[in-house]
Amino acid sequence: MEILQGNENANPEEFYKSLKEKLEGHHDFPEDYLFKFIIPTDEAKLTEIYKVFDGIKFTMGNRESKNGKYTACNINAFVLDADQVVRIYQEVARIENVILL
Repeated sequence: MEILQGNENANPEEFYKSLKEKLEGHHDFPEDYLFKFIIPTDEAKLTEIYKVFDGIKFTMGNRESKNGKYTACNINAFVLDADQVVRIYQEVARIENVILL
């Protein structure tokens, strides 16, 4: 799992605890929340990510890098609370080679 935002050395538990606190302080849930990921360009990886959002109302936008090696995946999903955001990030983090932004 890779997490960008200056927290490369933080352990996952600390990261998710901090994320939840920031989300609760800056968002008024329920609301649409923008998830951003970078993945190797691979339809199977995109499918794995979409499965995490199964049952959640979302829109998506993908953009390949200039050389086509990576894909930026943006998913705007309607979430109920900070806990749901954290759970989604945790599930996506289990997918190999996904970078969470």
